[in-house]
Amino acid sequence: MKKIWRIGAAGVLAAVGFAGPAAAQEGDPEAGRIKASTCMGCHGIKDYSNVYPTFAVPRLGGQHADYIESALKAYRDGQRNHPTMNAQASSLSDQDMADIAAYLSESPGE
Repeated sequence: MKKIWRIGAAGVLAAVGFAGPAAAQEGDPEAGRIKASTCMGCHGIKDYSNVYPTFAVPRLGGQHADYIESALKAYRDGQRNHPTMNAQASSLSDQDMADIAAYLSESPGE
């Protein structure tokens, strides 16, 4: 009976495309261009700095996609603390983050 169960379970896993741990999302730069419009309000302005608290806002164009994606996830999950970024990232799905990262990584860095 156990042998039949194992064969059945293996068939179900194969049928649903089980690939082990969750695979990384493939980012779509064109979808990311649209989703990143809010990001560009601060991160797309050359030499922009916030008034209060005062800090330089980093340009993200040309940055590695993996870095952008992991930073967004850390802001969303509360592992990085910045009220504006925490709020911005809170509504992003993993796919949104992958798309935004793909777009920004292909954008000019200046």
